[in-house]
Amino acid sequence: MPLTFLVIIFAVGAWLWLRNQPASQRKPAIIKLVSIAGVGMVVLLALTGRLHFLFASLAFLFPLLRRFLPSLLMGRMAGAGAGGAKASAGNQSHVSSEILEMSLDHDSGTMSGKVVKGPMADRELADLGESEFLELLRYCRENDEDSARLLETYLDRRFGDSWRADDDAGTGDSEADSGAGGSAGGPLTESEALDILGLSPGASREEIIRAHRRMMQKMHPDHGGSNYLAARINEAKETLLR
Repeated sequence: MPLTFLVIIFAVGAWLWLRNQPASQRKPAIIKLVSIAGVGMVVLLALTGRLHFLFASLAFLFPLLRRFLPSLLMGRMAGAGAGGAKASAGNQSHVSSEILEMSLDHDSGTMSGKVVKGPMADRELADLGESEFLELLRYCRENDEDSARLLETYLDRRFGDSWRADDDAGTGDSEADSGAGGSAGGPLTESEALDILGLSPGASREEIIRAHRRMMQKMHPDHGGSNYLAARINEAKETLLR
């Protein structure tokens, strides 16, 4: 009975913790939970004198693992060698400003970011509270307009419009001022353009156009996206197709 109670407590705690993780961090969180559960099971079997069951299971599974594991590993290595770098690069887009570094997960549409300059340098955006977000936004507006627009985009995607009610200093029209088709900041380098579209060096014209179309479907203002990022995505395409 105590064992069952501990398992239930662990399961409920793990579920609550996992639910509070950002979508982009849930896969690593699940792996971490599985690892902790595995270690806990081994310790529990050792304490209860049932560790021999684990060894018996491993002895039973060893012939299967020896037969199938090498082929699975070789298959994954072959897949990585046949263009895994491009597939990995295409899963995320990266946009940087003077104060922020931001990533957009293509599958979930989730944005994550980090502060790289200022009083909150090295802080993850996911760890900031509401008052800290507003403080950071004020700092961005005072020091770098691109960073302010980028942070507003993050806040809109994470909280909707609710954060604007507490934004006493906001003018409410920074996105409109940027324009969906205008330049959102300084000229992009080729490396920055590749990061924004989630491409690897040497991408073909077709890959650039396809990546641009995919990103605009997610980030165009008409689809609930951001004028600032839409402008950056358009500029990235133009930079790479010159």
